[in-house]
Amino acid sequence: MEQKKFDLNSFIGLILLGGIIFWWMSTQEPEIDAANDATKTEVIDATKITTQDNFTNNTPVVNDSLKQIALKNELGAFAQSAMNASEGVSVLENDVVKLTIDNKGGQIKEALIKNFKTYDSLPLYMIKDNNASFNINFGTADNRILNTKDLFFEPTITKNGDNQVVSMKLKVSETQYLEYRYEMKPKEYMVNFAVRSQGLSNVINTSNPISLDWSLNGYRHEKSLKTENTMYTHFYYKAEQEVDYINGGNSEILNDVDWVAYKQHFFTSNLLSDKPFNNATITSTDLVLNEETDTVFTKKFELKTPLELSNGELNYNMKWFYGPSDYNLLKKYEGTDLAETADLGWGIFGFLNRTVFYPVFNFLKGLLSNYGLIIILMTIVVRLIMSPLVYKSYLSSAKMKVIRPELTALNEKYPGKENAMKRQQETMAIQRKAGVNMMSGCIPALLQMPVFFALFKFFPTNIALRQENFLWANDLSSYDTIAQLPFTIPFYGNHVSLFPILASVAIFFYMKMNQSQQANMQAPTQEGMPDMSKMMKYMIYFSPIMMLFFFNNYASSLSLYYFVSNLLTIAIMLVIKNYVIDEDKIHAQIEENKKRPEKKKSKFREKIDSAMKQAQEQQAQQKKK
Repeated sequence: MEQKKFDLNSFIGLILLGGIIFWWMSTQEPEIDAANDATKTEVIDATKITTQDNFTNNTPVVNDSLKQIALKNELGAFAQSAMNASEGVSVLENDVVKLTIDNKGGQIKEALIKNFKTYDSLPLYMIKDNNASFNINFGTADNRILNTKDLFFEPTITKNGDNQVVSMKLKVSETQYLEYRYEMKPKEYMVNFAVRSQGLSNVINTSNPISLDWSLNGYRHEKSLKTENTMYTHFYYKAEQEVDYINGGNSEILNDVDWVAYKQHFFTSNLLSDKPFNNATITSTDLVLNEETDTVFTKKFELKTPLELSNGELNYNMKWFYGPSDYNLLKKYEGTDLAETADLGWGIFGFLNRTVFYPVFNFLKGLLSNYGLIIILMTIVVRLIMSPLVYKSYLSSAKMKVIRPELTALNEKYPGKENAMKRQQETMAIQRKAGVNMMSGCIPALLQMPVFFALFKFFPTNIALRQENFLWANDLSSYDTIAQLPFTIPFYGNHVSLFPILASVAIFFYMKMNQSQQANMQAPTQEGMPDMSKMMKYMIYFSPIMMLFFFNNYASSLSLYYFVSNLLTIAIMLVIKNYVIDEDKIHAQIEENKKRPEKKKSKFREKIDSAMKQAQEQQAQQKKK
């Protein structure tokens, strides 16, 4: 039998054939249907979309429902207004003022007064960064207490001719709402403002009081914080047809309030109402406790007043005024008495400012653009008008100088306290025969005092002088500075102002020159009476020093006026003394007066003589006892 052998070649062939078959099977994949694949992809994507849509739609529905329930529980009928709420502002703007009104609260968020800057050259805002709040607090029929400052209003901006109108509505529905309506005219600081409701008679709880609250922290605007805050920042109001004000730290309850004014040095925030507020509480709080650190605000002003419903609805026509406290501007609003907030002084002082000094100043302002020169010209006008009074005073002094030797001899004739009444009677008799009246020297000086105090108010409150420069003074409404001190001198300050120094030097020489005149006006010193001449010597030095300290922090325009005024007075006195007054003629006239028969005494003079005679008799009786 034949034996089989191993065939190596066959074995290698089988290995190769198996490798080929394995390679072919591993490189082949089953064919996939493109249509089926696309369908499958679309199904997957559709599933994803459906899932996403369900998530997006279902979640807000749940959130809105919960939100509606929460707002309904919190706000009741006003929940719908909160659901439609959106953050945002509306702007009213003309050439002089810009108001930004916030949807939240429907109130003024920013009030910018154009064409003016702060003392440090920043835009001048009356309202900014939540320093003010306007709120109406009221109750609803479902026993909720709401505040408009926390609620969102829906704005609508329209036009009324050339006027811009912003209507802010706090809605219950399209026909039920509380509306704040602002209307701004071109080139006007005064903005019409209405507060009225529609269809809320069944929504507002009439048994609960409705309260309006308006508060504002007044920003500092001027260089001298102390002067601005303590001397010119007041809470003004018109109540019961009278204008008055309160200072910081005070509060009052008023009736029939037509308007309130948060008045700072040169700018004011006013709220006026055609329907007077009753039982209104006004409060002014000083925010400057430390002048080194409290440098942002001056005072906090607050008004709290109830509002009255008419047929279940609110209906108030008001006005906002954010602008300068300028007398020339405010007097145009006739019937409001807003011009009294310009602080021109009371009584005769305010009368002089309104009827004399402002007309003169306005006239000069139309001729010149340099306010320093306007002040100098105005000073010349005032001194020329007052020069007859200076002449009268100097003439009385010259007459007293002529009869002074007789009065001195009279003192020697009747010495001692026991003859005081007799001396006084004889002194008056000599003056009467000579035609000399002691009051004729005092009256001219007294008549000049109202002018002094009127201008003391006029210059520091005149906004036309604000930030106007002259020579080294960069702001005539505030103090000038030629040197800054590294320390603070009590009552003087931490700076040196030149105009007060010049004014003090001028008043020193004026008083030095006037000393002899004043000495002539005084009768010789009687026994037991104070020596007025010594007191006048002290006043020569005391008055300039007092002026130097007081006016160092005051308006440089006022110091400039007093400096020029004293120089002019000195010049007028020199002219009168050297070219007008003739003492020889005065002496001759007095001698003629003595020769004339004495006029019949007036009833007043008879009463005085009778009283003096009785006093003299009583003195004699006491001496005998």
